[in-house]
Amino acid sequence: MSGFESNPFADPVDVNPFQDASVTQAPAELLKTSGSSTPFSATGPENHTGTTIPFSAASSQPAILPTSVEQTPQAAAAAAQANLLKQQEELEKKAAELERKERELENRTAGAALNAGAKENNWPPLPNLCPIKSCFYQDFQEDIPEDYRRICKRMYYLWMFHSATLFLNVLACLAFFTADKQSGVDFGLSILWFLLFTPVSFICWYRPVYKAFRSDSSFSFFFFFFVFFFQVAVYIIQSVGIPRWGNSGWISSISMIGTNLPVAVVMMVVAGFFTVNAVLAVILLKMVHSKYRRTGASFTKAQQEFSQGVLTNRTFQSAAAGAAASAAHGAFSGN
Repeated sequence: MSGFESNPFADPVDVNPFQDASVTQAPAELLKTSGSSTPFSATGPENHTGTTIPFSAASSQPAILPTSVEQTPQAAAAAAQANLLKQQEELEKKAAELERKERELENRTAGAALNAGAKENNWPPLPNLCPIKSCFYQDFQEDIPEDYRRICKRMYYLWMFHSATLFLNVLACLAFFTADKQSGVDFGLSILWFLLFTPVSFICWYRPVYKAFRSDSSFSFFFFFFVFFFQVAVYIIQSVGIPRWGNSGWISSISMIGTNLPVAVVMMVVAGFFTVNAVLAVILLKMVHSKYRRTGASFTKAQQEFSQGVLTNRTFQSAAAGAAASAAHGAFSGN
């Protein structure tokens, strides 16, 4: 049974080669012959090369890779707060700039009003020897902003053309009266229209539009639109030339062709002038309305300006006080 218990694959002689005496004594003898020197010692001059190897040449890769810096929540909150503060500063600067521009506009408007009241009137331009003095002050370069100066001058030229047409209408109606003795009514009314409509048109629709462009007044704009609509209607009636209405229009001039051709030609010229007045008035009305929409005027502002102007008017205040005193006196005397 001892034969079956032994390992059949084992060597018959179990010998460890590293325990052989010849193997173990060889390293010891080698150490004795070489002395105490080691292959890594640098005592010998033959082992010293005199050069150094730089670290970068030994390896091209860094020993430690840089780590990514992640922003902390506190830093993100601080950055967001700084951004908000910057935006707030910009908004405050813009608000201050807008406020400054508004103050400049108000000062300019108030200064223009004061200057207009303090300066000497220059319209109509009359000589110094004339006993009648100028009634209004007018200066487009100083009073009217550059954006509205052109349209305001056009309105002034329209008024001048309107006045010249009314004067020519008087001459045409005079010629009509010489050719037809029954047209004396037209001649008389033409004189009345010239004397009445020339100053009334200046005060009722030219000066309001001048004031509206000068001080950006909503009330002046609305007053101008209200009156100028009627002026356009009057131009149309005058160009039509209804008989016995004092206008040398198309109907009256055409009726004179068979009677007196030269008079009819003169009347047709005046009728053409009335027609041009109507066309120019419609065009300028649209232009003024387009400018009005850009100024920011409104009906609410017009009401405020009207109420402030009425309440601060001394004539209105004195009239209201007199009416209140009369009413109170009548009430006490009745009792």
